[in-house]
Amino acid sequence: MNPLESQHPCNQSMSRRQLLARCGTGFGLMGLGALLADEGLSAGVGLPLAVRAPHFAPKARRVVHLFMNGGPSQVDTFDPKPALDRFHGKPLPLNNLRTERKTGAAMRSPFAFRKYGQSGIEVSDLFSKTASQHIDDMVVIRSMQAEVPNHEPSLMLMNCGDSRLPRPSMGSWVTYGLGTLNQNLPGFIVLCPGGFPIVATQNWRSAFLPGSFQGTYINTQHTDVDKLIANIRNPRLSTAEQRRQLDLVRELNVEHAALREHDPALESRIASFELAYRMQAEATDAFDIRGEPESIRQGYGSGTHGRQLLITRRLLERGVRFIQLWSGDGQPWDNHDNLEKTHRQLAGDWDQPIAAFLADLKQRGLFEDTLVLWGGEFGRTPVAELPGLSGRDHNHYGFSVWLAGGGVRGGTTYGATDEFGFRAVENPVHVHDLHATMLHLLGLDHERLTYRYAGRDFRLTDVAGNVIGKIVG
Repeated sequence: MNPLESQHPCNQSMSRRQLLARCGTGFGLMGLGALLADEGLSAGVGLPLAVRAPHFAPKARRVVHLFMNGGPSQVDTFDPKPALDRFHGKPLPLNNLRTERKTGAAMRSPFAFRKYGQSGIEVSDLFSKTASQHIDDMVVIRSMQAEVPNHEPSLMLMNCGDSRLPRPSMGSWVTYGLGTLNQNLPGFIVLCPGGFPIVATQNWRSAFLPGSFQGTYINTQHTDVDKLIANIRNPRLSTAEQRRQLDLVRELNVEHAALREHDPALESRIASFELAYRMQAEATDAFDIRGEPESIRQGYGSGTHGRQLLITRRLLERGVRFIQLWSGDGQPWDNHDNLEKTHRQLAGDWDQPIAAFLADLKQRGLFEDTLVLWGGEFGRTPVAELPGLSGRDHNHYGFSVWLAGGGVRGGTTYGATDEFGFRAVENPVHVHDLHATMLHLLGLDHERLTYRYAGRDFRLTDVAGNVIGKIVG
């Protein structure tokens, strides 16, 4: 006999009383499971992403993470530092100026900062369209801190809450805690043009959480729906034939999993088959923007990021819980030289689409309960990387992100860096604090959202993190 089969309860001796007791306990659950499945509430193998109640009343229901891969410069975007103009080309009077590489003199920002909105928050002209339309609905955190000035660990920290060890990503934790509102689409979708970023799928992994909570990667470089999602159509079988085939595969898989004490990996594979089948109808429509009015498409622009954001709005309308959008081409914001040209080009690709996206959410009644996060894994130094005055090195000591919608206190700034923008000196915000605050806005207590693995309870914020009460509206 197979060793696994010998361990199965059905192959172990039991008394008549034990047999009747075990049989009876399943009848009620069978009925309950059918009822919950009809209501879309079952969290079993069939519907692992079913809707679950938050810990308390949420302000946000969904999240959009605009990830500026590579580290945009805070002193050139959302953290004005006029002192850099005075010290341009000169050493900065900072005793604790430690950088990853050898750096030189101060480098002023080549971009002009202006006050926008009733709040008068200063933003550089790189994001003038977003700021002029939406700054009063945004909170700019100017005192973010990571742990090291390296891309890989900082990417892991921002996305997964740990810079060293394999941990579930933020999107995985959110869908694990809340499920999703549409069982025909993934709960966590990653839109990234031109291939994988650095450390690839680790950025949206589920780690020790069930595989159904991992992000679903879409290469948004493609414009054709059939290329966006590989194998979305089956050229050989009709829908009815596929359903019969899948039912047979499911029966075999369920029996296989039962003999192995319902291995989570097997259950995730079963759920993936079901989701792939359901996606064939719904995803084709969700990712096809050709039916959008011409005025809407023009508002988002014709570039890749405009297309990403328009697809994102369509996915939000269809109940997807967590969507992450990446800048493509490796680490595009990692401008060690030629910063002025490259930052201007990158911001130009994002500014109009972001402004159109936020306006579209407001018009459709989605803005108030959609939490939008913009930022990278760290910032950049106020001093130039040698040999010239054209680029900046990595800086994890102080950088900026912004949040909009989803219950944040719009028209405010929080925290501050020193006069040169190097280090957070007022209300420093660790990535754990940012994650705790985002979960709080979603109605989740970051200390209670846990998963037991390897003998201990894990959470996104590890053993740290504090909700930033002053930015919660």
